[in-house]
Amino acid sequence: MDIQYLKDQARQVRRDIITMTAKAGAGHPGGSLSCTDLLVALYFEIMNVDPADEKKPDRDRFVLSKGHAAPALYGTLCERGYFGREEFDHFRQLHGMLQGHPDIKKCPGVDASTGSLGQGISIAVGMALGAKHTGNPCHVYTLIGDGESQEGLVWEASMAAAHYKLDNLTVILDYNGMQIDGTNDEVMSLGDIRAKAEAFGYDVLEIADGNDMQQVLDALRTPACPGKPRYILMHTLKGKGVSYMEGQVGWHGKAPNAEQAEQALKELED
Repeated sequence: MDIQYLKDQARQVRRDIITMTAKAGAGHPGGSLSCTDLLVALYFEIMNVDPADEKKPDRDRFVLSKGHAAPALYGTLCERGYFGREEFDHFRQLHGMLQGHPDIKKCPGVDASTGSLGQGISIAVGMALGAKHTGNPCHVYTLIGDGESQEGLVWEASMAAAHYKLDNLTVILDYNGMQIDGTNDEVMSLGDIRAKAEAFGYDVLEIADGNDMQQVLDALRTPACPGKPRYILMHTLKGKGVSYMEGQVGWHGKAPNAEQAEQALKELED
């Protein structure tokens, strides 16, 4: 697929993120904007998925372990054709399809309900293990956060992934350096996260700029190492694409007001 088309889709998803969080007056725009390029690359280019047959058994699976970044997932699913943009009006509303965290029972295209940090990667490990046992050729992708990586459950899942040789699993870290209470180093430093992932048995790749579509595609297309789960350390910018949100921890879980949303949408026109 033409890379400019993918970049255009990513820009539109970023507009969707602003639209739905501003409308709801709540949500997590910062970490949604940082992972947008990855989600677009997965759903439009890499994964074997079909909105017309969303439950086909051999489809690839995606688990948003950092479930608070749901606006990025919803924008991507909408642009990919799973549902209409009118659903954005009901984001985070009671009985709405688009809840504050992904809900498999409500939203088309969602493969797992997530939000409690650490559980998503554990679900993804279970999916990959199940696929191995049943001979399903699907590949399982999961996106985790750097603040989330302070959870012990992430590392328990990682041990299991290596132990069971889940080379049908790709774990991607959205490494934007920030979490709700401050920078990672202020709250609880992750240290040498690449060395940690390698020590836990992953085949590790690093993306210098996870907001560069070509770099993201190149990493996702790199052949898997037989017998090892893949770990992609993806350096990103919190709030990417909106000048006043970029690199600002305060936009982790705060929605833009009408004036701020107008400015953001204008910046995302080109």
